[in-house]
Amino acid sequence: MFGEEELVKVHKTRAGMIGNIVFAAFGLLLARLWYLQVYKGEQLHQFSIQNRLRKEVVWAPRGMIHSRDDQLLVDNIPRYDAILTPQYLLEKEVTLEKLHKILMLEPGSIEKLLKKNQNQATYRPITIKKNIGFEELAQIESLNAELPGVSVQTFISREYKDKEVGAHLLGYISEISQQQLPKFRKRDAMDYRLGDFIGQFGIEEQLDKFLRGANGHEFVEVDSRGRRKRYINTDNLFKGIEDEKPNQGMNVKLTIDRDMQMAGYAALEGKVGSIIAIDIESGEVLAMVSRPAFDPSQFSRGLTPEYWRSLITNTENPLRDRNIQEHYSPGSTFKAITGISAFEEGVIDENTEVFCNGNLRFGRKVYHCWKQAGHGATSITKAIRESCNVFFQRAAMKMSIDTIAKYANMFGLGKRTGISLPREVSGLIPTEAWKQKRYGQVWQPGETLSCAIGQSYVLASTIQMAQAYGAIANGGKIYRPYVVKDIYTPKGEFIKTFTPELLSDFKLKNEKTLKYVREGLFQVVNNPKGTAFARRGKGIMMAGKTGTSQVVRATADKVYQKCEQMDYDYRHHGVFVGFAPYDKPRIAAAALVEHGCHGSSAATPVVEAVVTAYMQKYHPESYLENLEKDKDIHAQWVKTLKAAAPAEE
Repeated sequence: MFGEEELVKVHKTRAGMIGNIVFAAFGLLLARLWYLQVYKGEQLHQFSIQNRLRKEVVWAPRGMIHSRDDQLLVDNIPRYDAILTPQYLLEKEVTLEKLHKILMLEPGSIEKLLKKNQNQATYRPITIKKNIGFEELAQIESLNAELPGVSVQTFISREYKDKEVGAHLLGYISEISQQQLPKFRKRDAMDYRLGDFIGQFGIEEQLDKFLRGANGHEFVEVDSRGRRKRYINTDNLFKGIEDEKPNQGMNVKLTIDRDMQMAGYAALEGKVGSIIAIDIESGEVLAMVSRPAFDPSQFSRGLTPEYWRSLITNTENPLRDRNIQEHYSPGSTFKAITGISAFEEGVIDENTEVFCNGNLRFGRKVYHCWKQAGHGATSITKAIRESCNVFFQRAAMKMSIDTIAKYANMFGLGKRTGISLPREVSGLIPTEAWKQKRYGQVWQPGETLSCAIGQSYVLASTIQMAQAYGAIANGGKIYRPYVVKDIYTPKGEFIKTFTPELLSDFKLKNEKTLKYVREGLFQVVNNPKGTAFARRGKGIMMAGKTGTSQVVRATADKVYQKCEQMDYDYRHHGVFVGFAPYDKPRIAAAALVEHGCHGSSAATPVVEAVVTAYMQKYHPESYLENLEKDKDIHAQWVKTLKAAAPAEE
């Protein structure tokens, strides 16, 4: 048993130990407080701030697109989407019931959307309705306290001023899909994410890297349920938590003239087809319209299933640009190429005459002229003017398909023009080697006769035909067609300017070749016997060629059946290609109207409308002068030819 002194000694020892422990504990506590308040204080302060702040994307406005005369074609407008963050969805049934009523959604649609996204993190927002109206926006904002997890996100949406006019050229933007992510990340070396909008067609796709800009971000204060309370200006307030302003994309000026676009669109009203016009001394595309079309604004606002279904089920294919994505038999518009081939090869000259009685027998087959009674004695200019099949087929009998192909290729046919738009087709100019490779068969001489009048295997797009006739008009210069003039910053600083690119400048051997071919093309439009005379545009002094592109080969008993009496799907396409003015050519244009039956009645008025708009706007003095000249020329033809009734092909 210890004594009193020993007991005191023991207690003192224990007290000292306890004191040391308490002191150590306070020391650790103070150290921890110092660590948290001083050493880690700023970092933890940032964490606390971040707990009540949410980082939101500020979408960068895309660059604007203007016409050649600075008319705005594509602009930006705000778009509002209703979004839901599952993490903050507390009273699920009540909240969803209110949302269904506000957004006028089908019962259960939001539940299906939540189930579809159940594997993603609950803090990731889900878009429940895109492009909501101002009334819906106001209701969500006013009921903010009753809708935990529900908010509105603002986007920049594209507005295409003329809607369907030029839709294929301008293209559209839409949200990137899961399947596109790896492809586009690799293509553009950019960290695309779901929810990003990118160009998917036309100029929007081709110049997406210039137009898209760079997104920024901002911080907003939220409550414990994730509801937005207010915007917080974090500039110079919190280190590492700072707003970043978005950078607008580059602006683009096109070579396109808006007034010519509108004229072409109006001329194609009720038709299925396309029109393209180019400057023959530069390759600038002045007009490029395809119908039927689509409203590109629908894609950026949030494409509805109903609208998308209406496009993909439409048998007239409104999503395809018929100027570059489709090729057709050029029909009689190809006869100018055959005529040039024959002239250059010495097969014909300006004095050559062929008698046409309406048909031509070659081997065991009979080839019919479109005019059953025939054209009688026919020269090169008359053959072009009245589109005599027999004349060009007799010339083709003395040439090989490879010879015709050589000149067709020289004028840019059978290959892509190289226009800076995606999905251009190449067309087809057949050769003996091509058929052997494609079908494993020898070329038959009779096939040359069909190709000589632009049928059979021959295929060309309207942009190729416009380019070819441009070369006929300017003496052999082939320019690459282009649609973009300038790319520049919102401050007006030029990033890139596009200039004409001369692909080839060939000279034909016989100086008379183009003279007589052009004369024939002029008479097509301006001679009373010309196939386009009845549809000519006064004051533009246009030269050109009509054509019918056969959809199916006519049997012998139906060769002369009226096209209008055929089933719609079997009717011929109408084609017209021309240039103007005849004496000082500046513009070439080509139009094709599917199942339009005749180039003269279906396609010629479309080209006439676009060329007239061009002449009136850019060369008014020449237009007025040509109005008077047209009267004199017409009077001369009437006097000389007794006002013969015009033909129609």
